[in-house]
Amino acid sequence: MTATVDGPDFVALQVRDVEAAAAFCEEHLGLRRAPASPPGAVVFATEPIPFAVREPLPGVDLDSAARPGLGVALWFRTADAQGLHDRLAAAGVAVTGPPRESPFGRTFTFTGPEGYALTAHEG
Repeated sequence: MTATVDGPDFVALQVRDVEAAAAFCEEHLGLRRAPASPPGAVVFATEPIPFAVREPLPGVDLDSAARPGLGVALWFRTADAQGLHDRLAAAGVAVTGPPRESPFGRTFTFTGPEGYALTAHEG
């Protein structure tokens, strides 16, 4: 039998300030912390895949990156893309454009913790 993978099982953003990034996710995205997190990380109770913010792994220099996560697309599902867009914009969160229709539903991209580009879509 050949070893294969089933798909993503956990997603984490590496950040300089874990508590500030966790507060952003709680305040602006409505995420709730999972009952337990390992040291140096905050894990959220997200489905179907756990999501976390964490300290950088050894050898990761976030200060040398042009933008954290460059080349990676991270999408979050929401029931109301327009409502989330409006709430984020009103709170001063940088939004790269208004919601638009896409093959994956209504979608828009915004700037998350420490400059990560995050996309929300209705799903």
